[in-house]
Amino acid sequence: MILVVCALPQELRYLDRRSGIDIFVCGVGPVESGIRVAARLAAQRYDAVVNAGIGGAFRGRAQIGDALLIVRDTFADFGLEGGGALALPPGTLVESATSDAALVARCSPTSLPLGRAITVTAVTATAATGTRLASRYDADVESMEGFAILRAAELAATPAIEVRGISNYVGERASSGWDFGAGARATADALERILDALLVR
Repeated sequence: MILVVCALPQELRYLDRRSGIDIFVCGVGPVESGIRVAARLAAQRYDAVVNAGIGGAFRGRAQIGDALLIVRDTFADFGLEGGGALALPPGTLVESATSDAALVARCSPTSLPLGRAITVTAVTATAATGTRLASRYDADVESMEGFAILRAAELAATPAIEVRGISNYVGERASSGWDFGAGARATADALERILDALLVR
């Protein structure tokens, strides 16, 4: 059984329901998603977790309506402001999580492009912040849950992957090209292909 996690049910409104999956709506943001997914995985075992939802693309990395399979997700602006090491024991701050390599390999027939993401607590709304984040993290996609869900699955010893359908560009909201429907369609299409690959026996 595969647990498919989304922040909002509308993100998967174009997905055709099928056997072999549970769809779980975790809420928006890293706190809600991390706590709820951790609780779900403590209550029930799954073969895999797929975090599927919309996200914003950094310009030049993807187009609205594209979908990317995320291999690494970093919790942005966590730790010392501006970056650098804190005077804490090594390993105290966990700021990145990765999709399970074996699951990513099984999804290779989907031909989805691989990407890197950041998880933020506030959607980027200015060009200055978008430029700073792109420079610091070399990311393709911005979302609000990816890192938390991958990390919760990691702590529960459950393999997980993340897929993002692009609904907008990161930066000034007035020129972001916001299109929830395009992102949701891309998410559903990519998720269908991923489930086809993962549910093969």
